[in-house]
Amino acid sequence: MTKPVKRDVVIVINPGSTSSKIALFKAGKMIAERTVNYSLAELNRFDSVIAQKDFRMQAIRGFLADQDFLASEVLAVVGRGGLLKPIPGGTYAVNDAMLEDLSAARHNEHASNLGAGLAQTIAAHYGVKAYVVDPPVVDELQPLARISGLKGIERLSAAHVLNQKAVARQVLKTMNKSYGTSRVIVAHIGGGLSINAHENGRMIDGNNGIDGEGPYSPERAGSLPLVDLVAKVLAEHLDLDQVKKLLASQSGLRSYVNEISIKNIVARIATGDATAKFYLDGMIYQIKKQIAEMAGVLNGQVDVIILTGGASYAAAITVPLQRDLAWIAPVVVRPGEIEMQALYEGVMRVLNHEEPVRVYQSEASSAIKGGADR
Repeated sequence: MTKPVKRDVVIVINPGSTSSKIALFKAGKMIAERTVNYSLAELNRFDSVIAQKDFRMQAIRGFLADQDFLASEVLAVVGRGGLLKPIPGGTYAVNDAMLEDLSAARHNEHASNLGAGLAQTIAAHYGVKAYVVDPPVVDELQPLARISGLKGIERLSAAHVLNQKAVARQVLKTMNKSYGTSRVIVAHIGGGLSINAHENGRMIDGNNGIDGEGPYSPERAGSLPLVDLVAKVLAEHLDLDQVKKLLASQSGLRSYVNEISIKNIVARIATGDATAKFYLDGMIYQIKKQIAEMAGVLNGQVDVIILTGGASYAAAITVPLQRDLAWIAPVVVRPGEIEMQALYEGVMRVLNHEEPVRVYQSEASSAIKGGADR
């Protein structure tokens, strides 16, 4: 008698700006992975991000064809979540409303918008369901955190949600604590910076590092003196796209020391570059202030502070932060990111009935049914 095949293989797809990461997980472990890099020339052939789908699909199919598994073993497919409307954190089943919003880039264009569609196509091939987990648009801000200070402008949530929540769960597990009942501050330090207060499983406050709040980073401006910024915009006749580019990719350490690599900046400091040291110290200083601000949001009751992201590999950044913030809570360093693991674990929490699957509704359908899913 033939032994039944166990469905325990999950396919994970994570499209980035110039790459696609694909992995297979089986029984809790990553058993294969591949990163496919694309040149700008290859991607510039397409009019939009979503038009890259078939092109990127070739690499995914090639990876899967090279792996040793049975189609009957596939349990689910999960893709990186894209720029949807603001939604609570969790694992979402891919549906038509989600795919329509992403295909039309209704909430902005980004490579992550490909994740759901790629996952859905692969899932259909294997006869299983497709999911996304903790998209970057997750918005769980508490009401007071939304107040900007000027009527008509509301603060929005934009953070490294997938990695922040996954790293928080990982660290808290080592402390025999649950993410759903803990108070944590997570600082993702990379080309951009997002520092958030997590309370009982929700990201209740934090800086919008994409649009330019909080500390400056290797490329981003962070919060700036408002009148001086407006004066610069008017004097240089900058349009909105130019302002966004200035704040997101031409500011921070790039503007001060003409470098965005923390490794290179640390090497310059080692040779006696006082200017590089001064401005790296400035970034650390602002990170420290933002973390302390989040401690205030949590009324000083913080279980742990976690430093993650690519720049957290640099002891020049993490050592002073650990030293200076220990009065708030233990400071744990988890450098890099665990997005592939996070996508897998998000699906398994749903499939193991540890949390419910969420259903995405577009803003139009939400209005018809009486309110947005928020």
